[in-house]
Amino acid sequence: MPTLPWTVPNTPPRDTEVHVFASRFETRTLWGALRFLGGTPAVWRQVRRSPGAYGATLKAKPFQRTFWTLSAWESKDALHAFVRAGAHGPSSRGLAPQMKDSAYTTWQVSSDDLPLSWSEALRRLP
Repeated sequence: MPTLPWTVPNTPPRDTEVHVFASRFETRTLWGALRFLGGTPAVWRQVRRSPGAYGATLKAKPFQRTFWTLSAWESKDALHAFVRAGAHGPSSRGLAPQMKDSAYTTWQVSSDDLPLSWSEALRRLP
């Protein structure tokens, strides 16, 4: 699966601080990777409708059972609201037993630096 392109659901004001979130997920099995992929369209639709979402992308290597997310948000609160709502909450809880490893990182950037680069996200993830 190719990398999903940077999607911009809401345009941030110029020269404002943006909350960035990056993650890496590894599933235990190929079945877990397929389940992750199966839930992706609903979560992607949720991102596009989420207040405070300034952009998101997904990199997937399902045969290696590894997935990365990269997103930009108006605030930590906007990110947390997304995580708890819609398709994301049930999807992540349902996938928890399938997860082998995960890593997360956050940082701040100027809205003028969007869209974000994968190289910076991968450098920051353990």
